[in-house]
Amino acid sequence: MNREDDESTALATLDPGPDKVIGPGKTYGTVTDEISGVVFMPIWKTPKRLVIAFACAFVLVNIFLVAVTWLFYRGVGIWGIIIPVAWGFAIVNFVWWIGIGHAGTLISAILLLLKQDWRTAINRFSEAMTLFAVACAGMFPILHLGRPWLAYWLLPYPNTMWLWPQPRSPLIWDVFAVSTYATVSFIFWFTGLIPDFATMRDTAKSNSFGQRIYGMLAMGWRGSARHWQRYQKAYLLLAGLSTPLVVSVHSVVSFDFSVAIVPGWHTTIFPPYFVAGAIYSGFAMVLTLAIPIRRWYHLQDLITMRHIDCCAKVMLGTGLIVAYGYAMEAFMAWYSGDFYERFMFVNRSWTGPYWWSYWLLITCNIVLPQMLWSRRVRMNLGAVFVIALIVNVGMWLERFVIVVTSLARDFMPSAWNIYIPTIWDWATYFGTIGVFLSLMFLFVRVLPAISIFETREVVHHLEPTHASGD
Repeated sequence: MNREDDESTALATLDPGPDKVIGPGKTYGTVTDEISGVVFMPIWKTPKRLVIAFACAFVLVNIFLVAVTWLFYRGVGIWGIIIPVAWGFAIVNFVWWIGIGHAGTLISAILLLLKQDWRTAINRFSEAMTLFAVACAGMFPILHLGRPWLAYWLLPYPNTMWLWPQPRSPLIWDVFAVSTYATVSFIFWFTGLIPDFATMRDTAKSNSFGQRIYGMLAMGWRGSARHWQRYQKAYLLLAGLSTPLVVSVHSVVSFDFSVAIVPGWHTTIFPPYFVAGAIYSGFAMVLTLAIPIRRWYHLQDLITMRHIDCCAKVMLGTGLIVAYGYAMEAFMAWYSGDFYERFMFVNRSWTGPYWWSYWLLITCNIVLPQMLWSRRVRMNLGAVFVIALIVNVGMWLERFVIVVTSLARDFMPSAWNIYIPTIWDWATYFGTIGVFLSLMFLFVRVLPAISIFETREVVHHLEPTHASGD
């Protein structure tokens, strides 16, 4: 065991426990120093595990660049898409990434309105996760267009040819829903960072490059009573504006499927089912990122077991809603009496070529996460991390099953075909994972990954006698 492992093990013993949202003995000054210390840490002191993880992510980024370059040169024929499976990985990955981006808005907006104190340590990088996930999601519809340089045709821009977008196309609905979600999420994220930018400006070395950058981003923040009054009002308004987006955005994405007459898609349960699944996968990704970050940067007293426990409970609850959606799909396929719906479900789960993917997603999304009912499991970081990874895989398989099994066996047997993803499908998918992780690692190093001013508020409310400091 090396020195870094010894230090992390010793610090882990100081974990404040499952009922605390912050470690004991924290003051305004220690909170500021601990969070800003991650940003101002010298490059040569960056945790080795983080450097290795970033190097792996950067390799995936280069694979993504190669895959996209070859795609532009040869066209979408390099993918495994066929007729009738004309979307394939593109729509699967699009829906998966949009779902991952939902937890950030839920943690930041809804839990803020509900005054949940356990959100403070994870809301900042959850918001960043939202932005990066939406960016990855937006790539796939554009790459699938065949002529991605004409993506602006999807927008209602003034033009002399009167080529307006088709408002009845779900693709247009996605453009407006996702762009609105990304815009509001970015404004909400940046607004929350303004007081912390000012703190970083005052903490940085005088006349340094970092001080100038943070000073510019702070937009003249001085922390006066008038600043705080206007800031709190704007932050609450943005939270109220963001809250409906949690429900509306993935509902609109689900309309891509539910407005079609394809068996397995044409159902009214998709909007709530997709929203619950999005929050499910989003919280799984939050846990996947929070557990390593708290260990690598020794943040056990800021991201406590209370945060891990609450996230695991939300993941368990939304997983049960997803399980209900699966049950209703099976029930309605039988109860409707529709021959094609019944055939779709039997083909999806028993006789079709992709039956293995259906039972694998049931195992990943329903069976294994039931272990989270046990408090002992929720208090085990290794178990929670593995379950979160399994849920991420399971939610990707869910999108794969919905898209591919329904299209590969449609109404006419003469049109049936087998969809087999190519190496370029996988390269593009794993490449976006590399883009996402690279952006997250860079974010943690250059911006405060935990909200400084909100953590100070927790110190003030929980331990007012410690309100001394800078």
